[in-house]
Amino acid sequence: MHLSPQHALQQGLPQHYIGLMSGTSLDSIDAALIEITPSAFPRLVATCALAIPANLREQLLTLCHSDHALFSQLASAEQAFCELQARAVKDLLTAAQLDDDAISAIGSHGQTIEHAPGGHNAGPAYTLQLDNPSLLAELTGCTVVADFRRRDLAAGGQAAPLAPAFHQALFQGEHQPHAVLNLGGFANVTWLPAGNSMPLGFDTGPANVLLDAWYQRHHIDALFDREGHWASGGDVDPLLLARLLSEPFFHQPPPRSTGRERFHLPWLESHLTGQELAQDVQTTLAELTARSVAEGIQQLARHQPFRLIVAGGGAHNGDLCRRIADNLPQATLATPDAWGWPADWIEAGAFAWLAYRRLYHFPGNLPSVTGAAGPRVLGGIYAP
Repeated sequence: MHLSPQHALQQGLPQHYIGLMSGTSLDSIDAALIEITPSAFPRLVATCALAIPANLREQLLTLCHSDHALFSQLASAEQAFCELQARAVKDLLTAAQLDDDAISAIGSHGQTIEHAPGGHNAGPAYTLQLDNPSLLAELTGCTVVADFRRRDLAAGGQAAPLAPAFHQALFQGEHQPHAVLNLGGFANVTWLPAGNSMPLGFDTGPANVLLDAWYQRHHIDALFDREGHWASGGDVDPLLLARLLSEPFFHQPPPRSTGRERFHLPWLESHLTGQELAQDVQTTLAELTARSVAEGIQQLARHQPFRLIVAGGGAHNGDLCRRIADNLPQATLATPDAWGWPADWIEAGAFAWLAYRRLYHFPGNLPSVTGAAGPRVLGGIYAP
């Protein structure tokens, strides 16, 4: 007989949650199945990555950069996105040999269309994730938890990054300081002091978003620069790098977060003279990510030795990771595999864990990271 999450927790039985994440790279919907018991760290059980079709990816990118989107366009993209999420859930359950009634809840992040925690043109703060949790519950037969970010925003926070609370659950308690670096479309860092002191963290700036966009412009048949091979063959343009690093965001104190509304191809092009070699621009963008990451982390590390756990798609970019290591000589780079979490699955796992936190009315944000007025229970619940 299927037990409710509350009864399962009372009896110390494992519970299963699914996290769905499609980040700013817009390459796939990542679905992670995790197991949670009261006395153990969250355990990754199974994963599924479902590629986002090119036409849907184009729809979503258009919405991210549109000032005049129609409601019908939003509805069409949301419907297709939600149906793809449901397929990812079904594929994941099939791979794990589980029925939908074995899942306590799905944590759905949705697809960020625009993130403006500081408002826009003197308007109110907002963050918009394209999602349809009611339809997702209908299609999967599972309870869905969604709309995680706006509760933190309502409390005066940035609504991002949210993964640091999960990083704390997985990695804190070590005898030396740790930093967890997520290299998705954008980069965010979580600083975990030795022992159990309060974590800190923020977005450092672009990670792969500009690298991917520039690579796609010059390599029509590929989405990204695999292992950073193209970037590794060029030269850093110091004048271009200086112009890019003059962006005020890089000098803004935390709490801070960002997205495609700030860093995009037109932003890059506004800093180009037209005389640069395309490959050198790619190399300079890799150095921009490495430098902005390193300068952000140095604000927290203060040059003390620490372990840097690198996650996200950028963890597979050897050229980028070498540049980060060169800019952080006191850091020892590590992967999260030693904790049972491959680099690609921490973000999706975080939203499965946040769904668990919501069902039990536990806070999901870290005010020391987002700047919110206090801990808040995140997300709304949508029953099947």
